[in-house]
Amino acid sequence: MAAQTTGLDSNSLAVNDVGLVDTISQGAPVPTENNKGIIPESYDLGVGDEDPTTDELHGPNALRRVSAPIPWVVYTVAFVELCERFSYYGTQVLYSNFVNHALPLPAPNGPPGSNHATGAGGPSSQGVSGALGKGVETASAINTFNTFWCYCLPLVSAYIADEYWGRYKTISWSIAAAILGHIILVISAIPPVITNTDASFAVFILGVIIMGLGTGGFKPNISALVVEQIPVVNLRVRTLETGERVVIDPTITQSRIYHYFYLFINVGALTGQIGMAYAEKYIGFWLAFLLPTLMFLTTPFVMWWGRKRYRQSDPAGSVTYKAVKTFWFCMRGRWHYNPYILWKRTHDGTLWDTAKPSNIEPRLRPKWMTFDDAWVDEVRRGFAACAVFCYFPVYWLAYNQLTNNLTAQAGTMTLKGVPNDVVNNIDPLALLIFVPLCDTLLYPGLRRMGIQFTAIKKITLGFWLASLSMIWAAIIQYYIYMTSPCGYRANNCYNDDGSVNPSPLIVWAQTGSYVLVAISEIFAVITSMEYAYSKAPRNMRSLIQAINMFTNAISAAIAEALITLSRDPLLIWNYAVFAILTFVGGTLFILQFWGLDKEEDELNNLPEGHVEASQTQAEVEHVENGPGRG
Repeated sequence: MAAQTTGLDSNSLAVNDVGLVDTISQGAPVPTENNKGIIPESYDLGVGDEDPTTDELHGPNALRRVSAPIPWVVYTVAFVELCERFSYYGTQVLYSNFVNHALPLPAPNGPPGSNHATGAGGPSSQGVSGALGKGVETASAINTFNTFWCYCLPLVSAYIADEYWGRYKTISWSIAAAILGHIILVISAIPPVITNTDASFAVFILGVIIMGLGTGGFKPNISALVVEQIPVVNLRVRTLETGERVVIDPTITQSRIYHYFYLFINVGALTGQIGMAYAEKYIGFWLAFLLPTLMFLTTPFVMWWGRKRYRQSDPAGSVTYKAVKTFWFCMRGRWHYNPYILWKRTHDGTLWDTAKPSNIEPRLRPKWMTFDDAWVDEVRRGFAACAVFCYFPVYWLAYNQLTNNLTAQAGTMTLKGVPNDVVNNIDPLALLIFVPLCDTLLYPGLRRMGIQFTAIKKITLGFWLASLSMIWAAIIQYYIYMTSPCGYRANNCYNDDGSVNPSPLIVWAQTGSYVLVAISEIFAVITSMEYAYSKAPRNMRSLIQAINMFTNAISAAIAEALITLSRDPLLIWNYAVFAILTFVGGTLFILQFWGLDKEEDELNNLPEGHVEASQTQAEVEHVENGPGRG
């Protein structure tokens, strides 16, 4: 949805004649101790900027849409995310082998080069690292719990950030918690502990829980903070130096930022996963847990550097409470036990109008109704975004196979010296290739052809590609069972020295699954991040991002119920079930939300609301009408 090219005569998506801009150069307030929380409600990108007309937005004479320049501080926030994802994925990639496989046998009985004291599998082509020996089902369960834990906590941390601490402070404390969790994981893998399976398991679980606290506090707030560094604007028309009139679209700016933010995420994930997989295989788990810890220790310094440079929204007090109260106020007299009647009552076009202060006499307004009409429209838009996210648990069911069952599947295939938990790095590697291609070629090309590839269409395509990925995995699993020396018991097939006795199928046959999931992420996951930010009220952005992430936790809970499919001989059904669910989910999704495409510009161009605005309005009415009207 965003692109960047070098020529103004191309279908560029950046106002290139402006160049790289910082947060001060165009009249924005300089962040100080007194005003660092202020974000301007409007932001002029040029002296001649104008509001667009309907013809300039739609129809045959519509103007080309471009991105505003991206402030350079965005890249420092993205670097913090890169370090966090390096540490998170570099650690998480180890969980499957750490829990699934036992320590290699002591020399000389183990595979050549293996190390019983560190869990290293050694350079042997089929030497797999291990520590606890709990089996694939337990490993999958712990990975699923970790996903649930890390994506459930954002609801709490986002609430704290929006209501009390603000995003910066919440991120800083979350980093501290994550560092503590990393240190505990290192302790679980040092030789004196790892050889005591029960002690290592207990320390490992404690580390997973504490690290999850940090991850859950970090994710929703960093996703909002990065885009918060751009000015908050509506659609504006600007005349470039070439004479071309263009629409500066904040949605495209947000899209570009999130595409490259996601690129940074996957640089961190790729380097973390590959590096730690080899550290685990050749040295041991203690080093593989230590290196992500050291990488993550750089983030407090970057955050300290940016403490007075980052744009920050101040916490808004009881805004979440008011949003919920507003919804319940709108639902008065609409509840019904019959779902069809309830649906009709909530889709009659008047649901949210009933909570607009302009429609309620001042003397009849509840005390908590201190906001203006525009804020109600923003809340309505936020609730619509949350409805879109309701389908994402189905998507995550397929996506999360990358970090558990597909890693285990790789361990049953011929590896040729490649660690089984390094293969899933095809996913971030594919993203590093396809994100820039989408940004510079696909999306501009579609716009040039007059095709509006909207968020709803992107997400639907993402679901269907995830379904194809699971079909690919099911086919690979079938051939593994057909060719494994142990048939339908491929996950428990070992040689006398403890090394895996694999299927002759080469592990790179999994490539299709990872590439399809990667492309699906561009359309589904990145778009969901954009959607959460662009549709949320400014003072609820962390919370809406957290609700988006919480769908991953719901998915993990569903996956826990399906955990019995994560073992031989049921793994073909495991992938087939997820393929069916994601395809059906994507189809139902576009059928339900097709109409939102028509409202996209209207929703994105709403005026900014104020949660305390009607206090001033009430004071005016009090003066004009007397105390009886206050």
